[in-house]
Amino acid sequence: MRALFFAGLTVALAGCTNPAPPPTAHPTASAKPAAYYGTREPFAADAVYFLMTDRFVNGDQSNDHRTQGGKTLHTFDRPTPGGPPGKTDNVGYLGGDFRGVLDNADYIKDMGFGAVWITPIVDNPDESFTGGEPVKWGGMWTDQGKTGYHGYWGVNFYKLDEHLPSKGLDFRGLTKGLKSHGLKTVLDIVDNHGSPAYTMPKAQPKYGKIYDRDGKLVADHMNLPPEKLDPDNPLNAFYNRKGGLAQLSDINENDPRVLPYFVGATEQWIGQGADALRIDTIGWMPHAYWHAFVGQIRAKHPGFFMFGEAFDFDANKIAEHTWPENAGISVLDFPVQKAMSEVFGGASSGKPGLGFERFEEPLHLKDGPYANPYDLMTFYDNHDMARLDATDDGFVDANNLLFTMRGIPVLYYGSETGFERGAAEHAGNRNYYGQERIDAAADSRIYRQLRRIAKLRASTPALQRGLQVNIELKGDRAAFYRVLQDGKTHQIALVLLNKGGTAQSFEVRQALESGRWVPAFGGAPIEAIPGGALHAVVAPHDVAVFVLDAPVSDATLKTLVDREMARARRHVAD
Repeated sequence: MRALFFAGLTVALAGCTNPAPPPTAHPTASAKPAAYYGTREPFAADAVYFLMTDRFVNGDQSNDHRTQGGKTLHTFDRPTPGGPPGKTDNVGYLGGDFRGVLDNADYIKDMGFGAVWITPIVDNPDESFTGGEPVKWGGMWTDQGKTGYHGYWGVNFYKLDEHLPSKGLDFRGLTKGLKSHGLKTVLDIVDNHGSPAYTMPKAQPKYGKIYDRDGKLVADHMNLPPEKLDPDNPLNAFYNRKGGLAQLSDINENDPRVLPYFVGATEQWIGQGADALRIDTIGWMPHAYWHAFVGQIRAKHPGFFMFGEAFDFDANKIAEHTWPENAGISVLDFPVQKAMSEVFGGASSGKPGLGFERFEEPLHLKDGPYANPYDLMTFYDNHDMARLDATDDGFVDANNLLFTMRGIPVLYYGSETGFERGAAEHAGNRNYYGQERIDAAADSRIYRQLRRIAKLRASTPALQRGLQVNIELKGDRAAFYRVLQDGKTHQIALVLLNKGGTAQSFEVRQALESGRWVPAFGGAPIEAIPGGALHAVVAPHDVAVFVLDAPVSDATLKTLVDREMARARRHVAD
């Protein structure tokens, strides 16, 4: 037996005790191999860095508008009351802008990301909200005193919010600048609701109102509760006469003006360089609306990539949005997020996380409810839930899986250094990150290990689009193949994960393809013989990836990938 040692990893290749059978011949150049892929979606190549623009970096203080709203209803810097000593949160603007994003495009790209998801860019009210429940530490749906710093309280969906651009840098300039750094722009859009609209002691400017591209008022809630709206008044009829989220104005999708309004606004931003869309609260409007919306967008932009947020842990419910007869788009994978939290989180409780077997069901690699599970957006936290409550090791382990398993990874800003770990909304989840933390990121082990695995995914097609074939998911150990055989690309990646505190020895014999396996993180290539086994010792909280650039010829592997290929997708014509 010959052993290779590199980067804390011991690898050995063992042949069979009996003489090895003759090598299995690879398909000849004239024979067309079968196609094996998880997805052909081009966007799958691009891991996504999700940032809340106002909370990322203040690159231009001249657009802060620190006196906006006056002394009482000012919009800049409004600390959330009730925080414990040493903890902060804020519901006002803190200055992040397009300049701060573009100034750090190389930082994002160098981590291994191919796209940046930014929060909505449309105009929001110019005062803090006076209705609703007073905002409090850790409170959900408490908005009194809050501002539209996050962008989700739109009042003119055709107008850029004044806190974001700088002189010579509008949205078109941002998307063009990001493209020059090799980054796509994912734009967050909201069709379901506008700004908070009622319970104010007296009506406030812009709240509950919507304006068109020419600045004409097209909707006004008039500070009335939903049930008091007059359906015969065109300004009221733009809204539903039922409650939605908190005191937000709830858009009436049945009003014939609504779809053209939002399609037109979205078309405007796509025309200025948006490469993909994230659709907020998609589950709050019916399938028919989104089918029409997506159809109109894709009629002008064939194949345009979109994913929705349906905040639900039931795969059968969120999967409906992926079906062609409905929206026919991707969704954020909340069932896998829940598993990520249970496996890698829980640091503050001191309880050990669950084992890798927890992912067997929510991945839905075969016979699942999704049109295609490989198109889903995978993540472990975001702005609407508590950040991952993990140790440094837990973040490293989570990222090692996130960037090797099926799906398109999404990382929430700051998670590259464990920023505000465990913090919930109104308890630090959306705190300001800042240039100093970015400049110091390289000191973080989480960042260094994330950059290693994310850059590997960015350069390895099999990790982006390949079928996932699980070999072992148990306890602290995971082993699986990612197989991509499509067109001129023939690549197999073998992923070995260890989330435990001691080294783990792997022997991979099942469906091992013969050929030249290259260890991704250093070391000499290994020539695998038919009937042999690949042995690897993976260090604590680490990952090993071996890549073979060859078509599938092993009979067992071919049987497995044939089955995966036939059963991976649903409700979609190939």
